[in-house]
Amino acid sequence: MVHEFNGKKYAAASGHQKEWGMRLIADLGLKGSERVLDLGCGDGALTARIADLVPAGEVLGIDASRSMIEAAQANERANLRFLLMDINSLELADRFDIVFSNATLHWIKDHRRLYRNIDRVLGEVARIRFNFGGEGNCSHFIKIVKEAMALDAFATSFAEFEWPWYMPSVDEYSELIEFAGMRHWRVWEENADRFFMGVDAMVAWVDQPSLVPFLAHVPADVARPFREFVVSRMTEETRQPDGRCFETFRRINVSALR
Repeated sequence: MVHEFNGKKYAAASGHQKEWGMRLIADLGLKGSERVLDLGCGDGALTARIADLVPAGEVLGIDASRSMIEAAQANERANLRFLLMDINSLELADRFDIVFSNATLHWIKDHRRLYRNIDRVLGEVARIRFNFGGEGNCSHFIKIVKEAMALDAFATSFAEFEWPWYMPSVDEYSELIEFAGMRHWRVWEENADRFFMGVDAMVAWVDQPSLVPFLAHVPADVARPFREFVVSRMTEETRQPDGRCFETFRRINVSALR
């Protein structure tokens, strides 16, 4: 299922995702002429940073959300372009030296299919570098949204709901990437737990992107009370004595060569 996000709101609420992404970019060791594919580019801020570092290269960002791509296209220039494309239906004639993804691939449920798709776009010698949600990620939000889904007022709306995320353990993902046939691979966990600087910052993250797949599944007259329940419970669960709000962010990091 493709989820339609709000590119402008996401840009304002995604400070922590961009922090993780900047560390990933630094780890790429770019020389300046690489061809890079960004899977799930979002508002394009990180993709644009990669383009800054490869002035003699080419960078392509793809995302399945039209609003995200519209926001990202403001960054386009000679070595940087964006396409509306679902990662699950990755079809490109280009070949890339690096396939990069930050804070996206937990939205992709079938990673064996993902690696089959990636294999078709990798150059003869190429690298992947991913960071995405793993086991234990967003534990407060997940507990609370499941509470909301089970309430009598909302339960019927979720009778056929498909859980939107794949958040594996390191051991599970290590087995998967070995099956995919990548070389010199490494999979490791990162604890990126975060204190949001107040309730408003936490709620902005809840709205974009966390609640999007759930609100899309409920009737319009139910969406507001569902959101209000989640926001109220998240405030209760995560607000600290100093006013900040705490959430767990556990990341899976992947580095491998073709």
